[in-house]
Amino acid sequence: MKVVEKKAELCIGCHTCEQACSKVLFKVEDPEKSAIRIFEKADEGFDINVCNQCGECIDICPVEAIYKGKNGNVMINKEKCVGCFACVGFCPISAMRQHKDYTQPFKCISCGACTRECPTEAIFMKEKE
Repeated sequence: MKVVEKKAELCIGCHTCEQACSKVLFKVEDPEKSAIRIFEKADEGFDINVCNQCGECIDICPVEAIYKGKNGNVMINKEKCVGCFACVGFCPISAMRQHKDYTQPFKCISCGACTRECPTEAIFMKEKE
């Protein structure tokens, strides 16, 4: 399966990846509606937060709406999800997202849109076993 990987030291903080992601997920260019987040570090540089598809959130979902898809990526079944946001609080790397405009969580689906837009290749697609 392919997942989004990162080299934060290459990130210039342009937030182009966030815009690409929100456009795919919600058809708007809004960093707050992006599954990938870029944070400025206190000392210097940037940190990139994106789902690593670990699957730790699967067992916490009380309605079994989170599952591993055919390609191995962690997905959310929007029809089963009840919007309890337990997964958001549980995610070990804080990569499960929520936004006030939506009643359900969202996350990176490893579509690669963000990686195609990154000018420095700070994020890229990589095969994960």
